[in-house]
Amino acid sequence: MEQQGEAALTLRLRADGKAARVYLDLARRLSAVPLDGLNSELQELRSHAMQSAAVVGVGGSIARVGISVLCDLWAQGWTFRVPDGQVLAKPPQTSFGSLDLEKARLRAAHLHARNAQLLKPAVRDFVLGMERRRLGPNGWTSVFSLMRDGRDLATKLRASAGEPRGPSREAMLRASIDPYIQVVESESICQLTGLRLVDIWRYFRYTWTTPFNTTPGRRVLLLVRDRAAENHPIIGIASLASAVVQHARRDEWIGWTGEQFVKRLIQNPDRKWARWLNQKLAQLIAAIYIKDFYTEGIITAAKIRDPTHKAIGRLGREAELAWRRHRMYPKAVEHKTVAKGGNTFWESQAQSHLFRAKRAATLASLLRARRILLDLGFETPTRAGLIRALNARDGRRAIEQIVRAVKSAHVGIDMLDITVCGAIAPYAPLLGGKLVSLLLTSTEVTQACERRYATAESVIASSMAGRAVRRGAKLVLFGTTSLYGVGSSQYNRLKVRAEDLGGETGELIWFEPLGRSAGYGSFHLSPDTVAEIETLIAQTRQNRRVNSIFGEGVSPRLRKVREGLELVGLPADRLLQHGSPRLIYAVALATNFRDVLLGVTRRPQYILPQTKPRETTDRIVAFWLRRWLSARIEREDTLKEVERHVLIHPIKHGARVSLPGVREAPIPHLVPQRVCEDEPEQHDRDQAHQAEAA
Repeated sequence: MEQQGEAALTLRLRADGKAARVYLDLARRLSAVPLDGLNSELQELRSHAMQSAAVVGVGGSIARVGISVLCDLWAQGWTFRVPDGQVLAKPPQTSFGSLDLEKARLRAAHLHARNAQLLKPAVRDFVLGMERRRLGPNGWTSVFSLMRDGRDLATKLRASAGEPRGPSREAMLRASIDPYIQVVESESICQLTGLRLVDIWRYFRYTWTTPFNTTPGRRVLLLVRDRAAENHPIIGIASLASAVVQHARRDEWIGWTGEQFVKRLIQNPDRKWARWLNQKLAQLIAAIYIKDFYTEGIITAAKIRDPTHKAIGRLGREAELAWRRHRMYPKAVEHKTVAKGGNTFWESQAQSHLFRAKRAATLASLLRARRILLDLGFETPTRAGLIRALNARDGRRAIEQIVRAVKSAHVGIDMLDITVCGAIAPYAPLLGGKLVSLLLTSTEVTQACERRYATAESVIASSMAGRAVRRGAKLVLFGTTSLYGVGSSQYNRLKVRAEDLGGETGELIWFEPLGRSAGYGSFHLSPDTVAEIETLIAQTRQNRRVNSIFGEGVSPRLRKVREGLELVGLPADRLLQHGSPRLIYAVALATNFRDVLLGVTRRPQYILPQTKPRETTDRIVAFWLRRWLSARIEREDTLKEVERHVLIHPIKHGARVSLPGVREAPIPHLVPQRVCEDEPEQHDRDQAHQAEAA
């Protein structure tokens, strides 16, 4: 991140002639445009520059990438100067001394990407279609039927505030707001309005400051609804998704890094860990499809048990060859086809160039670890053999490799990331975001996630094994981040004694802060820029290193953006330092989550009771009413904020999606509480974290 007084960054494009002039002209024009959070003038300048670049010949594609990058940087608050035919750029100055100023800066930057998405015809048609009246099960309805009128709610809350704090007030509050959780299934219909649950969730997600994108891997959508009002209006939405694979701070806290695990073993090198090491290595090797390697003479069963450097070398060379073939013939459509399952399909997947490369590379790595341990005398799982391995540098590295492989088998299964979480109007001013956050820890939610994937076939594990692999989840940990790096009113001090929720005495349900991310990633570069980069790479390189195929590698968007920036001559490392670090949180659901995530045990010791899950939800709601809502309703300014959200025409309700050019946000300072939104490429959040770990 640039600091005041440092030299500006030179953004020199690898183009000349007309292409360079179009690029420089746009930089000059952008330097005179004010940042206003809308997109009108920016879109006009971008469109004009793109049209000019399209007719300049050879350098046109390079210029288009440069133009798109300039527009994204400007939307993030970068400033430009163009002296002597070169673009000098400076990132925005952070305002960590003022939380409000820094949040306002980041919000304005995010709004450009969000508004650009809302300008897309398909998105606008969806939003307007949800708002159009239709005949539902109980008469005429629309998405407005799922918004609560703030005047009615404020009236009831004022009446509750007239009661002294205690059971009487809490009973009145529960009659005014009665939350419950609804899991969103792909084809489920709201029984009260006739709208699809997934469409309801998607509509309210468009009220977030950041753009909405879909996520690969596991994903569970949730609605929090209010049965105290007609049609059970939406209080808030949430989403759980496959966790980020690499995240340095989180992994250090869990004890997942190789170095930390080795230190743990050095402190306690008992036979239990020797058996664990031996067992995990055998399981990891057995999880790889090897039949074709046997048939082709690349490896033998004897060399699996007692690997040689020659055999390991053959596997390494086979991995390199398969990677080259995959990049030349990626067959992306075949990989993205939804599988119906069956061992025949997975065996075919395993033999594809992509998974042949991954199998060969993974097997070579594991056999190399086995060879090192055998050479150090770790032939049987004994304490003495473990100590010998720990006393040798190669032995420690071999153990670290095994730990990394174990981690990859658990990261997307036994832990998930909270990728969307927040309340909508009129519940947001009432700290509804804290309610939605706490409800995610309910047994009702964790059991719903486990049921969803109890029989699901894991794509990557099945493709590596050549057979159907079902990885039933034992959820023991949630991870998440704030949207802003300067504070999170939603998660800060979100700590509840477990016994208050019917759980274990002395334990906590806690959104525990772990620190900040590195502020490195690609979330600040728009989908339009990524599309231009993809076009350029396709035109200039026969073998594409990144094809956005699930299983090809972590953070494909980040790797693709880096490749494109380097291709056009822009400084990738500097431009990917977006300077917006985020606060990192972890939520333990079991006291022994570390042992579960290391595969030491499959029996979580849950903090909250696993029987009567709805009772746990009710206890969480009661705690929220008592701890936060009961005090919040005593503030008249809060109640006035609530009653501003009305459903009389023209509708000016904070839960209504603001379409640029059609209507702007009626109450722009009311922004739902939320976390960073998913990277699949929604891993905007994940891009930063994966890059940091790398």
